[in-house]
Amino acid sequence: MTHMLTNARIVLENEIVHGSVRIENGKIAEVSTDPHPAVGTASGEDLSEDYLLPGLVELHTDQVEGHYQPRPKRFWDPIPAVIAHDAQMAASGMTTVLDALRIGSSPGENRLAGRARTLMDAVVHAAEAGLLRADHYVHLRCEVSTPDVVDVFDDIGGHERVRLVSLMDHTPGERQYADVEAFRTYMVGKHSMTNEQFDQHVAALHEYSAQFSEKNRRLMVARAMDRSITIAAHDDATQAHIDESAAAGVRISEFPTTIEAARAARAAGQLVVMGAPNIIRGGSHSGNVAAADLLRLGLLDVLSSDYVPSSLLHAVFHLFHGGDVTLPQGVALVSANPARAAGFDDRGLIAAGMRADVVRVHAYAGASAEHHPLGSVLPIVRGVWREGTRVA
Repeated sequence: MTHMLTNARIVLENEIVHGSVRIENGKIAEVSTDPHPAVGTASGEDLSEDYLLPGLVELHTDQVEGHYQPRPKRFWDPIPAVIAHDAQMAASGMTTVLDALRIGSSPGENRLAGRARTLMDAVVHAAEAGLLRADHYVHLRCEVSTPDVVDVFDDIGGHERVRLVSLMDHTPGERQYADVEAFRTYMVGKHSMTNEQFDQHVAALHEYSAQFSEKNRRLMVARAMDRSITIAAHDDATQAHIDESAAAGVRISEFPTTIEAARAARAAGQLVVMGAPNIIRGGSHSGNVAAADLLRLGLLDVLSSDYVPSSLLHAVFHLFHGGDVTLPQGVALVSANPARAAGFDDRGLIAAGMRADVVRVHAYAGASAEHHPLGSVLPIVRGVWREGTRVA
């Protein structure tokens, strides 16, 4: 079946052209600079000069966990939870999603391993049953400073949909929470801890880290390499952290917390991933390095929506409108670059022979405000196609 998307501003790898795209059998057959070609017997759709972008590729979203547990100690049916999560991802322009599932039980999290298995099974079932709009894979966020992380990985990490493993250590005083008081604010606010409970929790975390972190990091690296799974390091902060991750074969530096770490990661050949909410908010909620600062230094390769799905496209147009990037450069941060990082060579670009994963985006010009004196441009997703089939 042939389908034509016409009269679009098509964001290519290095330029924007006013033209049309011909889709055949789920792939892009031709990109033309004629915005109004003869459609003939093909079905056609006029995009009214909206932008046409490659489908977004998301490497790190833990939103599926929020859909599964919408309230403390309250759990939703996992299949409907995954389907609702997928609908939100697709409506935000994502056509490939790596769902980040945390494994490794911290003190007091006795049932976390079972929840990871439940969500893994739900994502795999929904994907393979054709229930989902986007193409879903799994990213296992491995908390190495826990007693059960290796056992849980051995249980669920062998599935072919596991494409990424990240090595995390959220021990207070290190990496993301180098500022223990920032961690206190997070835990007291989100988990309703008293200050005394927090101090006890931190002491237990330090005991876990001393006992498990180094050994589990080695074991997880060996297992990921044995299965040819891409390895990421999470929240590296120092040259020593990067040296450790580089020696382990890490290819992706997720959310480095300092410029020093980002520079070292780039020197080690790692791709640097930062959160799109960091771009929109103007900085890190944990007080770490701002993603925009890394971008200006040429040290940013990939954006992740992290905890706000709509932030991915929003960040691209925010940076473009502010003059920080060209639109092709901004789009690469959320399409071609993450696709390359995850080992996908068939998506992330609008080009002949690639998967017809594309997104129609209308740029809505918002009014000026105190935090946007030049006004804002909000990307409105008007259509999403995955392998040529409209899914949103």
